[in-house]
Amino acid sequence: MKIVIAPDSFKDSLSAQGVADAIALGLAEVWPDAQLIKCPMADGGEGTVESVLAACEGELRRTQVRGPLGISVEAAWGWLPHNHTAIIEMAEASGLQLVAPGQRDACVSSTFGTGELIRAALDAGAQRVILAIGGSATNDAGAGAMQALGVKLFDAQGQILAPGGLALAQLARIDLSDIDQRLSTVRFDIAADVNNPLCGPHGASAIFGPQKGASPSQVEQLDKALGHFADLCAQALDKDVRDEPGSGAAGGLGFAAKAFLGAQFQAGVEVVAELVGLADAVEGADLVITGEGRFDAQTLRGKTPFGVARIARERGVPVVVLAGTLGEGYQELYAHGIDAAFALASGPMTLEQACSEAPRLLRERATDIARVWNIARKA
Repeated sequence: MKIVIAPDSFKDSLSAQGVADAIALGLAEVWPDAQLIKCPMADGGEGTVESVLAACEGELRRTQVRGPLGISVEAAWGWLPHNHTAIIEMAEASGLQLVAPGQRDACVSSTFGTGELIRAALDAGAQRVILAIGGSATNDAGAGAMQALGVKLFDAQGQILAPGGLALAQLARIDLSDIDQRLSTVRFDIAADVNNPLCGPHGASAIFGPQKGASPSQVEQLDKALGHFADLCAQALDKDVRDEPGSGAAGGLGFAAKAFLGAQFQAGVEVVAELVGLADAVEGADLVITGEGRFDAQTLRGKTPFGVARIARERGVPVVVLAGTLGEGYQELYAHGIDAAFALASGPMTLEQACSEAPRLLRERATDIARVWNIARKA
């Protein structure tokens, strides 16, 4: 038998690699001679770099950059030397996890550090940069990242703008004369599942600003400031992408990536699947097992099991999901290539217990799946 194991991480519990390892151990108890192919996955959020490097034998690199509030942080990023591709999780440099809840400030937080990571990738000789842009602490429309790459933003007095989205209301001039010329030779792909525009009631500030510390009045101010930035970008670049799907992703970093870098958007799970060679692995398989911490109707919004199931269904391979919990509406996924779904817990337990015992629970459920499969084959 050939079984492909392609799970996402279980948040606060196991990495995608750890989940795949535990499932493989459980299957091997029943199928010791089976061909077990582990393809740890991610959906463009946390764990993307780790999953890709585990599958592609890449290098983990670290670069000192400016964090969202200007404090220096060490950010990890992935490097695939065989095809000169860099994988950058913006959360490593500009993420919400870098800022304590009481210090979150959407008005002044900046993506400058993400731009520094892009510059490090260019210095390494990158021909392609994949930006995974989930989990941002910022709402500056990517202005900080572009400043790190040589774009100069001036106010009416000719002074360089202060960091953050609110300062964009004072923007008077954009100077592109010192932008890094290497950017024009590099392919940029954005791994994201957010389709929001930059501005308006469904824009970056309105939808995501509050979780980054913005009050209702600040949300309104930020939305106007980002709109003003978009106006001047349209003049400087002779194109306006503010209303394109994804421009509001990551506090508007999607906007800057589209406008300045010519970036193309892809569903995060599709980017990771391409890099790890999931389609080739699934070809000729008897079964695919995927999973995530919580499996529910939200999985339809580009989460890993949904993406894995699409690839498997195209090849006629059945898919089973192992999840920490099965949430409301998970049955909707049965119409999208998922054949069965199982929760890990065998009885009442706390979240802390479930997280700490996840390796054992995954192993046991995988063994159960193999035994049920054997029963079906005998029928």
